[in-house]
Amino acid sequence: MSVKEELLRLLEKDREFRYAVAGLIGLDQILMRLDRHEEELIKLREDMNRGFKRYDEEIAKLREDMNRGFELVERHISALGARWGLLTEEAFRAGLKGLIEEEFGFKIERWRVYDEEGIVFGYPSQVEVDVAVRNEKIMLIEVKAHVDASDLYSFKRKAELYEMKTGRKPSRLLVVTPYIEDRAIQAAKSLKIEVYTKV
Repeated sequence: MSVKEELLRLLEKDREFRYAVAGLIGLDQILMRLDRHEEELIKLREDMNRGFKRYDEEIAKLREDMNRGFELVERHISALGARWGLLTEEAFRAGLKGLIEEEFGFKIERWRVYDEEGIVFGYPSQVEVDVAVRNEKIMLIEVKAHVDASDLYSFKRKAELYEMKTGRKPSRLLVVTPYIEDRAIQAAKSLKIEVYTKV
């Protein structure tokens, strides 16, 4: 190995040798300053990383707080929507009752019974349904703000419970709703339930 190659190898591998050579040519101060700057940059990078980590933690906490807030607002809106749906169902039911009684001569009553065997909902519960009667012809009417397939199966079971409790078989089953899901339309056909929607 030549002297030149050995010098280059020592400059590359041996820090003290590098400083000694640098000192001889006046670069030792520059190299030390560069090393100090490198240490400061490493410290700055560590400080920045800690800052970013703290920032990420604060953003994550803020996101959790916002999610909790949105969930609370959504629960309130859902509760209001459910309440409004019940109010509009009652108002619509009252209007429908008046129209059917006056225009078509049916007598409409709200049939209420305790389903101790859980036929309708699978557990003992109070069951209600509107019953329209004229000349021994019986129609059961369900008025709902929103109807899915499960509502129709429950309504069908209400009809079965009504027949079981009264001994009278309804001639027609009618559902009145402004909104019915697509799957519920198919269920209505198979259950022979008439649906009146978009009224």
